[in-house]
Amino acid sequence: MRHRKAGRRLNRNSSHREAMLCNLLNSLVKSERIQTTLMRAKELQKVADKAVTLAKKNTAASITQLSKLVKSDREIVITKLLKELGPRFAAREGGYTRIIKLGFRRGDAAPTAIIEYLGADESVKKKAKKAAPKAAEAPVEAPKAEEPKAEEANA
Repeated sequence: MRHRKAGRRLNRNSSHREAMLCNLLNSLVKSERIQTTLMRAKELQKVADKAVTLAKKNTAASITQLSKLVKSDREIVITKLLKELGPRFAAREGGYTRIIKLGFRRGDAAPTAIIEYLGADESVKKKAKKAAPKAAEAPVEAPKAEEPKAEEANA
């Protein structure tokens, strides 16, 4: 019997499952939208919402708990949680992520989904607008050196 055993095992032992969820959380915080299987997304949603709740508190104890959730790239992920995601969801009581079902993966027919933070499309558009002027400036070419004239080449 499986009484009082919360969460999905995802065909992994506990350390592998914890590491996988940590890596998924890192990717979700960095890009704010990832594609994965539906079951992984549902498990990640619990961890991601807890991380945002801790980031909203922004106390020494909550930062310590965040560092236990985030195992790698701590500086990048925790600063983004504290400076961007925490203030973004300050007025919201919960439900910081959304899961969008995509269909079935080719090959093993696993159900896939996109998990994203609410408002991720606005932040992605802002990043694209910031990158667009830089990309527009990049094609500017330096003036080419003048080719020698035919008269000077014959002399």
